[in-house]
Amino acid sequence: MQVWVETHTGHGGVEMPRRFRLDAREIEVIDNLDQWHGPHDRYFKVKGDDGNLYILRLDEIRAEWELIMFQSAQSQAALADFHPSKEPGGGVRM
Repeated sequence: MQVWVETHTGHGGVEMPRRFRLDAREIEVIDNLDQWHGPHDRYFKVKGDDGNLYILRLDEIRAEWELIMFQSAQSQAALADFHPSKEPGGGVRM
């Protein structure tokens, strides 16, 4: 999914996402959690002001941004609350 992304210059002169737009919603980036490079791409894992997690990909050749992953705050909370319980005899029940 292509997205519009506004950037700012981060440490070392790297362009970082500041905010982005999905349809009519504008999401402010409140935390840059991770970033990594591909052969012609740059990836950013960010947390939005809506509490959701996103991975944005910048195609450096075409200068186009794409949303490649979304995880809702609700699903993050559900994963954080999940704790497998021990079964008698040492097994793990899931």
